[in-house]
Parts: sequence; C-alpha cells; structure tokens
Amino acid sequence: METKTDLKDHLYVSILCGGGGTRLWPRSRKKTPKQFIELAGRKPAFLEAVKKARKLTSLDKIFVITNADYVDEIISMSDLPLKNIFPEPEKRNTALAMASAAAVIEKQDPHAVIINLPSDYFISKDDFFKKDMMAIAMFVQENSCLALIGTKPTFPHTGFGYVQATREPVSFMGKKIFKISKFKEKPSLEVAEKYLKDDSFYWNASFYTWKAKALLSACQKYAPKVYVSARKIQAAWGTKSEQAVLKKVYSQAESISIDYAVSEKTDNLYLVPSAFAWIDLGNWREVWEASKKDKDENAVFRHGKGELINIESKNCLISTKDKLVALVGVKDLVVVETNDALLVVDKQKAQDVKQVVNFLKEKKKTDYL
Repeated sequence: METKTDLKDHLYVSILCGGGGTRLWPRSRKKTPKQFIELAGRKPAFLEAVKKARKLTSLDKIFVITNADYVDEIISMSDLPLKNIFPEPEKRNTALAMASAAAVIEKQDPHAVIINLPSDYFISKDDFFKKDMMAIAMFVQENSCLALIGTKPTFPHTGFGYVQATREPVSFMGKKIFKISKFKEKPSLEVAEKYLKDDSFYWNASFYTWKAKALLSACQKYAPKVYVSARKIQAAWGTKSEQAVLKKVYSQAESISIDYAVSEKTDNLYLVPSAFAWIDLGNWREVWEASKKDKDENAVFRHGKGELINIESKNCLISTKDKLVALVGVKDLVVVETNDALLVVDKQKAQDVKQVVNFLKEKKKTDYL
C-alpha cells in the first residue's frame, strides 16, 4: 500500500470535455460547445478547469477526454501536450470516456489516482476546492474505493443525480466522509421533492475520484462491455494502431453514463460533502442566476455590435450579437440572438431548449447545429 507522501507522484486529473451544451443553443453549437465560450460574463469553463487541475497536479499528469473535433481548439487554448489529449471519435457517454481514461493512465502509472473534473462547471473558493479534492484523493488511495463530491440540494432538480449518505460518517483529514447507500440518477420531480426534504440526500456534483485500478475493476464487475472496450484501447494506446482501434471500439461500444453503468450498482462508493461552491451552467436559467443583473434584474450580454432597448421588462436574460433587440413590458424571458438564429423562451422552460436541437437534428438542419 502506498503511503500518504506518495500521492503527489501518482495524482492525475482527467478533464471531461465532450459535452455539447444543447440547452444553451443557439450560442452553444457543435463546433463551439458551452465549455469553450464565455457565459455569464466568465472566461470559458474549459480554461477554468485546466486552471483548477494545475492546482492539484503537474501539467504532464493532466489529461483531457474530448471529441476529436475539439482537439485543435484545446491545443490553441491551453499548453497541454498532445499525448495527453484523448480524442473520442464518437460520443459514447461518460462510462467509456472515464474507463478509457483510467486504462490509458494506468498504462502509464499502475498506481494512479484520478480526479475527474467536468469542463463545464465554474468553481469558487479555491482553497476549499483543493482541500476537498486532496482529501478525497487520499481517501480513495488508501481504501481502493470510488468517491464523489456531494452538495446539499437547494431545489428539486430533475437533471442531477442524487445520492443518499449513511448516517455514520468516517472522519478523514478533517472531513466527514459517508458511504453511499443509494444512488438515483435524474429522478422525477415528485421523487426529487422527497429527496429535498430528507437531509441524508445530496446532489451528485460529480468530481468522481478513484484509483485507476479500482474503476476498471468496478467496470469489469458491473459494466463488462465497457471494461472490454477500455482494455482494447489501453493495449493499442501509443502504438501505430491506436487511431484504428479507437474508431473500431467506439463504433461498436454501448452508450451509457458512468452513473448508470457503475454508480447505481456498486457498494463501494463514498461521498465527500463539498466546502467549495460550484455552478453548472447547464441552461439559460442557470446562466441568468449566475450573472450580474441591472436594477430590473435583467442580465444583458453583448457579443458584437448589438443593441438593446428595454421598456419596462424585468427578470430577463438578453444576449445580442449584431441586431437591435427591443423588449417591451415582458418578464422572465430568455432572448438570445446570433448570426443565424433567434431564441425566445420562458426562463422557467429553459430545460426544454434541448427539444429545439432535437427537432433540428430530426429535420437534418445541420447548419443550425
């Protein structure tokens, strides 16, 4: 077993950078997904993720799992080495992405501990972030378990996973760490409302952390198809057949999230309550909530020469490109104008913007995607 002083030599960060941000259409597109664009007046979330990763480990131990189409964008935005960028030829959800990352990193370091960072979260309270993540990394290193960061729910969100903590925590490095007794991914509104009233439930904030070997072992037990795929990629990584194997494996692999593939099934999952704050800007309502607002509670963003005329409109989000946008006597709207599209949606229905993207896909209107 490794000692505590060994962690710095074996700590890796894997940044997941494959999401499309369909609920943030029309600004988030296939070629410019939400992690690469400025939102709520903030720098691109991908840059923030790299910045946070460098607080935890050295640059050579930071990996990015991304869509193959984004490799050039990542290289232009960061100084990450090309060999640390894992290009997914197709979308296959998070289980294969995380398992493949673990397999590739394990090939380099059999004792690796991996912190998985989302590329589309904004994280504050840096000192708390580093303390929490180092504690969770040390815990999984010593216990060969899987762990995640949890946050107390503030409303019945149906887009998050929920975890139920056991009543008796373990004290570790000044943190209370709970074994997870129940994991429920994306519950119905009725179930989410019940969880909100029960103080043993947390949102799964993700930030999954594990030893590479522990995650691969869990996949072997609970998601054998994912495990086999990851091992094939591992064997080919760094060889002449790497790209050919990647394409073949991904073309045949099942698409399933790590939450459904492993988290809901394992009895070896632990939770560390977060002391740091995080925001997932997953839809326009969440962007509005995270933004600075004027006296009428409007959040206004200009990405070109666009102008806004506002007459007695309140609680809106307005994003302009080059056109004049005029609002008169409306409230709780999202209005997003780009070169080729205009979105108007009730802020409370922001989750449903994904339906627009699905419609465009069905009609093969790829120019708008």
